[in-house]
Amino acid sequence: MAVISVLVFAGAMGLAASVILASVLPQWRRILRLASGQVEASFSPLRELAQAERRIAVRRWAATPVPVAIRHLREAA
Repeated sequence: MAVISVLVFAGAMGLAASVILASVLPQWRRILRLASGQVEASFSPLRELAQAERRIAVRRWAATPVPVAIRHLREAA
């Protein structure tokens, strides 16, 4: 009975260790950088979205043809 319980607990420990390794290994460089004190740039999705929308709006504005009447007014000025 003792052998079976040792095997069960050893298997559970092996499974737990493999799950921990599977979750830590992809991020080990990031973990080491943070542990050494290098702070990551903050992620602000709303600011990045606003900048992307402004770039798209500028491209659309630059791509639309200027009406003839406005073009004449600009040339006159």
